[in-house]
Amino acid sequence: MAPKVESVGSTPQDCRHTLYSTWYMLTKPDNSSLQKLWRPNKTIMQKTSLVLTVLGQDHPGLVDSLAAIVAEHGGNWVESRMAHLAGQFAGILRVEVDPQQAESLTAAIKKLTASGLESMVCADPIGSSVEGGNVIELDLVGLDQPGIVRKVSQVLAERGVNVEQLATECLAAPNTGQSLFHATAKLRLPEGLEEGTLRGALEQVAADLMVELKLE
Repeated sequence: MAPKVESVGSTPQDCRHTLYSTWYMLTKPDNSSLQKLWRPNKTIMQKTSLVLTVLGQDHPGLVDSLAAIVAEHGGNWVESRMAHLAGQFAGILRVEVDPQQAESLTAAIKKLTASGLESMVCADPIGSSVEGGNVIELDLVGLDQPGIVRKVSQVLAERGVNVEQLATECLAAPNTGQSLFHATAKLRLPEGLEEGTLRGALEQVAADLMVELKLE
């Protein structure tokens, strides 16, 4: 029989008495229900990671439609990149969801085709990423001409550099009105590639194209 727990005083003896009583209540064989309250839940369900790409005619409410579907299936909107271009909406997002909800969430996303939004859903292991070395940022600007992206990307591909983000635009030069091409990119270098080596190769291309290029 467990010792009777009386009101606790401030003496060391009272503290030891209370601790012993609590320990006894938690460990005696017939108190399994109480023990469960003190045991951490060791069963943690692994989430399924889904990568969604969407494309369609832009109109208000597109993002809300996607967010509503994710929320209705208990999903977590982890990260996304979305943009408006030439009247079209394009986006890529990653969500995490319980495995039993993955199939129904995928089906719900694909039903958006009826509203003119094309989509594709791919399963992706949690934490998957491209391994590599340092991350650097590229900034390029110069007179617009065919082949700029091709020549720069060729240098990157030949050296195993991964383009993680890329944004380009054409702007009018302030004084002349000529079309300027501007590009920014986030690059991940592979292990073993020195930044100086890549810088030299890109600066050579920039000189050939007569554009300004910065790496940070």
